[in-house]
Amino acid sequence: MVRTPLTPLERERGRFLGVLLRQARGERSMAEIAAASGISAETLRKIETGRAPTPAFFTIAALATTLGLALDEIAARCAAVTAPPEEDSAAA
Repeated sequence: MVRTPLTPLERERGRFLGVLLRQARGERSMAEIAAASGISAETLRKIETGRAPTPAFFTIAALATTLGLALDEIAARCAAVTAPPEEDSAAA
């Protein structure tokens, strides 16, 4: 099965999700939050840096529970993100 490439909007929402989770983590270590959520620290690192822009629902649900975030708030805030302006390739 070939995965459809992500759109610029999907990538931007993934970056925003990462920032949101990183802010919610605060001073707590990545390893602490990952372990409490039942995921690897590397998975959390990829989500926070936007390298995994579309994590599985249950991964986000576990992180939300650990971080004290409501899933509907995460969804609403990520849905509000708009696509970044497309770069004009002719301007180069």
